[in-house]
Amino acid sequence: MTPSTFNNEGTKVVFTDELGGGSAPTCNPQTGPKRGADGVYDIVGSGDQAKLEFRSYFKIDRPQTDTENCVAHNGSLIPVPGKDIMVQAWYQGGVSVWDFTDSAKPQEIAFFDRSPFDPAKLQTAGSWSAYYYNGHIYSSGIQEGLDVLDIKDPRTDPAKKVRFEEFNPQTQPVYAG
Repeated sequence: MTPSTFNNEGTKVVFTDELGGGSAPTCNPQTGPKRGADGVYDIVGSGDQAKLEFRSYFKIDRPQTDTENCVAHNGSLIPVPGKDIMVQAWYQGGVSVWDFTDSAKPQEIAFFDRSPFDPAKLQTAGSWSAYYYNGHIYSSGIQEGLDVLDIKDPRTDPAKKVRFEEFNPQTQPVYAG
């Protein structure tokens, strides 16, 4: 299964490549910038004529050690009206906040990264999922527990005004924008 996230307008989709099931060190130079990354596509046309057009890859640009499992994993949109910004887990690669408003040039704008869980051996650890909900990022660690992050950045600050009664990232609620 390849998880996907649509932007709020339904004009773009991000496909997550969970290479190796999250149990390998894929955020390293040997694996490269495309494998274990996100594929960003524009949805062009409508109805039966709609098609996907590949625009770019996004992968964190902080190389991880060969003992850190790391790959694109669960995330959600940060509800910034008029922008396409996502928060995403990368196991021991941490949590990444990235902007794909320009789908051909996605950019990381913030991150939270712990040191290697055990630098002597590879084991599954790190952020399993990272979701934005009513002003905070919630990241569930595989072995570390829950991290609650407060991002303070002018690019994401408008999201703090968007409120949801409940949140299920798999149903992707639509917000005014």
